[in-house]
Amino acid sequence: MAPSRGPKPLPRSVHVSLQNHKGPVNVARYAKGPAKYVLTGGQDRTIRLWNASLGSEIKTFAAHGYEVLSISVSHDNAKFASSGGDRSVFLWDVVTGVTTRRLAGHMGKIHVVEFNEDASVVASGSFDSTVRLWDLRAQSRQAIQVLEEARDAIQTIHVGSTFITTGSVDGHIRTYDLRKGELRSDFIGQPITSVVSTQDAQTILITTLDSHIRLMDNASGKMLNEFTGHHNDSYRCRACFDQAEASVICGDENGKIWAWDLLDAKVWSPNPPPQAHQKIITWTEHHPIDNEMITASADGTVKIWRHPNED
Repeated sequence: MAPSRGPKPLPRSVHVSLQNHKGPVNVARYAKGPAKYVLTGGQDRTIRLWNASLGSEIKTFAAHGYEVLSISVSHDNAKFASSGGDRSVFLWDVVTGVTTRRLAGHMGKIHVVEFNEDASVVASGSFDSTVRLWDLRAQSRQAIQVLEEARDAIQTIHVGSTFITTGSVDGHIRTYDLRKGELRSDFIGQPITSVVSTQDAQTILITTLDSHIRLMDNASGKMLNEFTGHHNDSYRCRACFDQAEASVICGDENGKIWAWDLLDAKVWSPNPPPQAHQKIITWTEHHPIDNEMITASADGTVKIWRHPNED
C-alpha cells in the first residue's frame, strides 16, 4: 500500500532565529507538554532558556566549565540535567537557575544524559565507554549501576519504561531489559550517534556516521527501513520523527535539512534541500504536539521552523 502523503510533511519556514550563543550549539530540547519553551546548550559553556514563539531569551544557566553536549528535561519541566566536557552530570532547578546536584564518576566527557519517565533516575553516557545510572532520590552521590559492555564512547541513550537502549562508537546498539536483567546487542557496524524511539517504543531510529539513518524493530533488532541522501560521516547530527511519526527528519554536515517518508523512504521535495544553516546541523528535534521543529548548528544559531500559515 502506498503511503499517504499529507499536505505538510514538515515545517518549512523559519519562524525565529535564536542567536545569543557564542560558537557552535550542540543541543536543543523542547520543554515537555504544549508550552513552546526551548533549552539550548553550546560550546560557550552556557545553557539558555528561550520562548520559542517570541524568540526571546528568558534565562541563562552558567555553571559548566566546558562545552555543553546534552540536556534532558524532566516530565514536569521543574528541573533538567545537562552534561558535557566537565565529566559530571549537572542537575538544575529551572526557577532559581542554580545547580542542585553534581554527579561525578565518569572518566571522560559525558556525551548524553537522559531522565527516566518520572525523573527519579538519570542515565549518563560517556567517552569512557560506560553508562551510569543515578538514583536522584538517594542521598548517595554514587551511581546505582554501571553498564560497562561498550568498547568505545557512548554517544546516545534512550530510557524506556522497562529498558535502556544505548548507542556506541563501537557500532553496537545495546538494549538492557531492566525487568529480566537481560542484554541484547545488535551490531550495526558503524559509529552510532543518536537513537530516538517512537512513542509506542516499537521501533527506534538510529543515526550512524555512514550517512545512513536506520529504522529498527525494537523487539527483534531487524532493520525495517533506511534513509539516505544526506551527508553525515564525522559529527553527531541527531535525527527525529515528525509529530505524527509519518516522516523522518535530519540535518546534515552541509547545513541542509532532509526529510523522508517513513514507509517508502523517499525524500520529500525539494531534493536536495536548500541551505538551512551555514555549518553543520548538530541537532534536530520536532515539537511533540505541534507542527514545529528546532535545529541547532555549529554556525551558532538555533532556528524554529513552522509553516507560514501557522506563524
